[in-house]
Amino acid sequence: MKLVRYGEKGAEKPGLMDGDLLRDLSGHVSDISGEMLDDATLAKLRNIDPATLPEVTGSPRIGPCVGNIGKFLCIGLNYSDHAAETGAAIPQHPILFFKANSAVVGPNDDVVMPRGSTHTDWEVELGVVIGKTAKYVSKADALEHVAGYCIINDVSERHFQTQLTGQWTKGKSCDTFGPTGPWLVTRDEVAEPQALALSLDVNGKRMQTGNTSTMIFTVAEIIEHLSGLMTLHPGDVITTGTPPGVGMGMKPEPVYLKVGDVMELQIEGLGQQRQKVGQDA
Repeated sequence: MKLVRYGEKGAEKPGLMDGDLLRDLSGHVSDISGEMLDDATLAKLRNIDPATLPEVTGSPRIGPCVGNIGKFLCIGLNYSDHAAETGAAIPQHPILFFKANSAVVGPNDDVVMPRGSTHTDWEVELGVVIGKTAKYVSKADALEHVAGYCIINDVSERHFQTQLTGQWTKGKSCDTFGPTGPWLVTRDEVAEPQALALSLDVNGKRMQTGNTSTMIFTVAEIIEHLSGLMTLHPGDVITTGTPPGVGMGMKPEPVYLKVGDVMELQIEGLGQQRQKVGQDA
């Protein structure tokens, strides 16, 4: 299934994609969020004939595909070629940082650079949404705890991230820096999360091209590692790192976003995102 949330910010409704048609799920669930992402609930939704659901007409805004996100956990430098372009060593364990939930926006909402930003960058990433409580899970069992997958743009202000004393979270948590969606693709429709093509364009120019097969740590290994540090709950989101081609890695000089730029992201089987860049007043 492709589960989606649509409508104005803060008032999104649950839906699912029936081919190219958006159908309303409000008669069955109140939202696409942690409390309904367990296997039993997803199985009930899977058994619904989409043709019996009301069609959503017009062109409503598409919101983040998960509501009331619990923890937003991020893995850094998880592609060997991306680590190389930034001059970083290959990590021995998954690098973890957090993104503030207030950064989360819809997949096509504007990305707004904060005041004083001159180093705002892009990062297409595979997002993983937890559907079953995970604590001390093994790599072999890890994917059974996944509800589904989505696209995330881990937008980053590099000066805030690296030059303001503290941790990466400072450059990752600005408002609008977490476009998520367009839909949550349930895990039964993603046969192999380690074989998905990713790409990102800025103003129509291809910047990032990659494949999840080149991750240093797989989705299963990430879940095993994180669940040994903290309990993962339904509705928690993990974004798993980005392939090469980010602005800070451009040669001979870094290239950063400016007002009016347009980012377009896609991951095989997970849809597309499109954001226009603005500036905070």
